[in-house]
Amino acid sequence: MMTIKAVVFDAYGTLYDIQSVASVTERAFPGYGELITQIWRMKQLEYSWLRTLMERYEDFSAVTRESLSYTLSALGLSADARTFASIMDKYVDLDPYPDARATLESLKGRKLAILSNGSSDILDALVENSGFAKLLDATLSVDAVGAFKPSP
Repeated sequence: MMTIKAVVFDAYGTLYDIQSVASVTERAFPGYGELITQIWRMKQLEYSWLRTLMERYEDFSAVTRESLSYTLSALGLSADARTFASIMDKYVDLDPYPDARATLESLKGRKLAILSNGSSDILDALVENSGFAKLLDATLSVDAVGAFKPSP
């Protein structure tokens, strides 16, 4: 019988609810919060895939900023530097899914890690802010290889 010794999770959309950004985008742009969040996420993914295909890697922080800029512009919205920064700051304080902590705790005794497209600095802050640092053995970023998932 095979024993599972390690479990690796994605961060965004698996342990952390990326749609929780809508609370901040809605405060900044009433009536647009959910729409901003949805377009922003689509552009993040699109930009990361295109950058990998073109072999023009930039870390996820840069992709996230560019995606937010695109989204606001496409919707005819503008943000001053402070508002833009407060929206970006939510990425280091995303809400974990309600079952994420219990799931990680239930797997105690196995090596647990995150493998994510996220930038190391953002991931480290996110894991620390959510209190998951004590539950995880490693937080791995694609920064180390300079290509976004699902690149082989």
